[in-house]
Amino acid sequence: MNIGLTLVSQAVAFFLFVWFAAKFVWPPLMRAIETRQKQMAEGLAAAEKGRVELQQAARRSDEELKGARDRAQEIVAQAEKRAAEIVDEARTVARSEGERLVAGAQAEIDQTVSRARETLRDEVAALAVAGAEQILRREVDRTAHAELLAQLRRDL
Repeated sequence: MNIGLTLVSQAVAFFLFVWFAAKFVWPPLMRAIETRQKQMAEGLAAAEKGRVELQQAARRSDEELKGARDRAQEIVAQAEKRAAEIVDEARTVARSEGERLVAGAQAEIDQTVSRARETLRDEVAALAVAGAEQILRREVDRTAHAELLAQLRRDL
């Protein structure tokens, strides 16, 4: 075997292999690599976009929580204000009800005093008539002297 011919044939075979690889193997490999690079770039972009969106969502949730806390404080303040108003209204109603009850009790007391005075007047008039009967030693006719007794009752 001739070494020159072997080297030339190996060189030709090698160049044919390189040409075959460059023509048929290399382009699909490059497409696969480019596709994979594109997918990685898209994945990284999506991850970055997701991170940004997460930060925005965190900010929005913080703002919503702050708004909810503010609203809750506002509601509590309104509830406390309404509770104070209800207490004041209850005091006013209780005060007016108490005044009404006192006025009713005073009217009842006045009526009772009036009835007691009327009863005392009748009793005093009866005692006066009885005393006058004894002094005069004669019977006084109540029906005949009704006007005199009424005047006596008014005077007392």
